[in-house]
Amino acid sequence: MRTPMRLSWLGPVVIGVLMVAGCASQGTSLPTAPVSQQESPLYLIGPGDAVNVFVWGNSDLSASVPVRPDGRITTPLVEDVKASGKTPTQLAREMEKQLARYIKNPVVTVIVTNFVGRFSEQVRVVGEAAKPQALAHRENMTLLDVMIDVGGVTEFAAGNRAKVIRMVDGRLQEIPVRLDDLIKDGDISANIAMLPGDILIIPEAWF
Repeated sequence: MRTPMRLSWLGPVVIGVLMVAGCASQGTSLPTAPVSQQESPLYLIGPGDAVNVFVWGNSDLSASVPVRPDGRITTPLVEDVKASGKTPTQLAREMEKQLARYIKNPVVTVIVTNFVGRFSEQVRVVGEAAKPQALAHRENMTLLDVMIDVGGVTEFAAGNRAKVIRMVDGRLQEIPVRLDDLIKDGDISANIAMLPGDILIIPEAWF
């Protein structure tokens, strides 16, 4: 019976991180992980998110509401406003326009309280992960963060044959990744930045 390796991979990672910290404290030059330094994109609201719409001075118009599967929200006085694909600030400005028909100079703040994100912005993990799933992308998210979220790989995984599928300039690009080196050997140089929409594919080992 196939059973996922849920904890055994954590030991080397912890040791690797401690070794990195020890080297840093001694001023030793460390290998630079190929993590992108580009500015993280702004978070876009998606279906399944929960948002807190706060209308200053009008508590009866404020509400915490879910973003429906059609990407819209409904609040007091305002129905069916498109939220998906907008930043919280953009949604707040839209809510102000809608509420201006009923109250004078509304000031709205939108806070996302449950993050799921649009489908196209999620990081999806398939194959021989312990817990394959779709994850909401987070700022500065790395491959190691993703592996922690999915509980590592199964004993049948070919970690060093894994790859990330990424859309670059309208074309799909395959990026080889070394999961075994990263999570079993603690090789931080195998860590890479994960971007919204990335798909991590972990194949099964050949026996």
